[in-house]
Amino acid sequence: MSHDGGNASGDFCQTLNSVDIKSGWTDMVCIKNKAQIWTFDGLMAIKKRLPFPLKGIDSDNGAEFINHHLYKYCNKNDICFTRTRSSKKNDNCYIEEKNNTAIRGYVGYLRYDTPEQMKLVNELYPNLRFLWNYFQPLMKLKSKTRIGSKIIKKYDEPKTPFERIVEYKNIDKDIKANLNETFKQLNPFGLKRNIDRIQSKIINMPYYKKRSIV
Repeated sequence: MSHDGGNASGDFCQTLNSVDIKSGWTDMVCIKNKAQIWTFDGLMAIKKRLPFPLKGIDSDNGAEFINHHLYKYCNKNDICFTRTRSSKKNDNCYIEEKNNTAIRGYVGYLRYDTPEQMKLVNELYPNLRFLWNYFQPLMKLKSKTRIGSKIIKKYDEPKTPFERIVEYKNIDKDIKANLNETFKQLNPFGLKRNIDRIQSKIINMPYYKKRSIV
């Protein structure tokens, strides 16, 4: 996701977002730009933080993902590498949904193009990861039926990604124990205070004030 602030000239920061389809586990990192090197480094950072092994990547169709470097890495590490629908505006609905709720809703639409701004955004994201994965319930679509001109959708019981993962039988017990221990140490009110504090820093940076247009 681009942080160009409506001005696509020059280099500006990008957010690399990832969503596990089965659990809804979300992770993100802000990178310098869409160059392959930064995208790959961002993917590796996310991979290390995932509470479960990375078995597959379903990327969009940009050159930052569709390249020999990432393809060779996935082949070497037995990671299934697929791409989303080409020539479609909403090419990855799972990511597009989270881009709006989990990122734009907190980071906004400003232009971020300095190391200081990127650092602050990356200070914000750990708080968002904990808040969304441990405290934000989500519903998964169970069925969709068309009756005449209407579509009837049925959803399962709302659960957080954390709750879904610890319920899966094929998840290692040590992973579940680590997740439960992390959950015990988290304070959602403290996370929200951290988010508000960092957001205020980002918005009030002198660089932003210099470039704002009223």
